[in-house]
Amino acid sequence: MAKYFDVHPDNPQPRTIGSVVDSIRSGALVAYPTDSCFALGCQVGNRDGMARIRSIRNLDDRHHFTLVCRNFAQLSRFVRLDNDVFRAVKAATPGSYTFILPATKEVPRQLMHPKKKTVGVRIPDHVVTQALLDELGEPLLSSTLLLPGEDEPMTQGWEIKERLDHVVDAVVDSGDCGTEPTTVVDFSGGDVEIVRRGAGDTSRFE
Repeated sequence: MAKYFDVHPDNPQPRTIGSVVDSIRSGALVAYPTDSCFALGCQVGNRDGMARIRSIRNLDDRHHFTLVCRNFAQLSRFVRLDNDVFRAVKAATPGSYTFILPATKEVPRQLMHPKKKTVGVRIPDHVVTQALLDELGEPLLSSTLLLPGEDEPMTQGWEIKERLDHVVDAVVDSGDCGTEPTTVVDFSGGDVEIVRRGAGDTSRFE
């Protein structure tokens, strides 16, 4: 059964955040809130967690996992950015965007797109997510919690606990999340490509 953590949306309890992060460091796969919708997350390098995300979401090996980072300094360790891309990404973070970029050697090979050698990165604008990332001290390996065959993500922590009780290890609930996933912008091919229109405003990239 998954542990259930009730977290205050504006003032996350340090003890509760610490307990969630201890679980993540021990190999847990958690469902947690972001500024777009709920996500599945585990520690980078957690192969079992990554395999369970693939299984829950029915993903193939071409799916871009996302490294959810606490700040731009952390993000820039994992992806390569030229000056123009740096400015564009910096201006849009934190926010409801995922950026596809060429991965650096810091990214484990199994997280990269097998042919493009790219990875997704984002910096969420969400108090609870930022508290988790601050405590963890490293990115979370993540994917949107959108189940196969469903058009919208679940928005209630209790519903996630009920439906995914035996496939995730913890659910972090801080109230309703939105139903729109992040806007995905691919900078890896030279030109800007909007792969998915979501919660983030696309006009700045068009």
